[in-house]
Amino acid sequence: MTGPVIPFGKSRGERADAVRNREHLLATARAMIAEHGVEKVTMDGLAERAELGKGTVFRRFGTRAGIFQALLDADELRFQEQVMSGPPPLGPGADPVARLVAYGRARIAFLLDHHAIARAALDRNQPVPAGDISVSQVHIRMLLGLADVRMPSLDGLSVQLTAALEGPLLLYLSMSETNAPPAPDVDGMLGDSWQALIERLAG
Repeated sequence: MTGPVIPFGKSRGERADAVRNREHLLATARAMIAEHGVEKVTMDGLAERAELGKGTVFRRFGTRAGIFQALLDADELRFQEQVMSGPPPLGPGADPVARLVAYGRARIAFLLDHHAIARAALDRNQPVPAGDISVSQVHIRMLLGLADVRMPSLDGLSVQLTAALEGPLLLYLSMSETNAPPAPDVDGMLGDSWQALIERLAG
């Protein structure tokens, strides 16, 4: 979505109280989103709800968009952990074709579930970014090799498949805010299409 976050994590030497504040602020932001949606989350409102000073919130996130970027980073890290060490077929231990299918379905669901947060993380004065999607590309390339997919260039194929997988998010982010959110069954539709594509390539 916004690039590899595995190297990020907790800063070395970060004070215990700073870690607690960050986790508390993120949990509070999630609760506010669940109750009222992303539109109602503000820096002042988060500080008040979390019972922390406004300065703490501003130092942690910098801007309102920074709140949502931090949420994305945290969720992206958890998603990557599931891919790297979670149960199969998303995690290790399954046939590579099954892992490719599972990865695509899980990634599509993740991107669509985070649509509103991703939009809120954008700087409104900047165009929609293409993002660094190298994590998906590297993972897809690895699984294509393990699946022994016969194509002239697996590197090129991994680029195309990554674009097919991550592209829908950019399309939704480009929609005006007055448009309706993704249809409830869009993840199933895109997931089925992804599975058909992978099985055709592997077959």
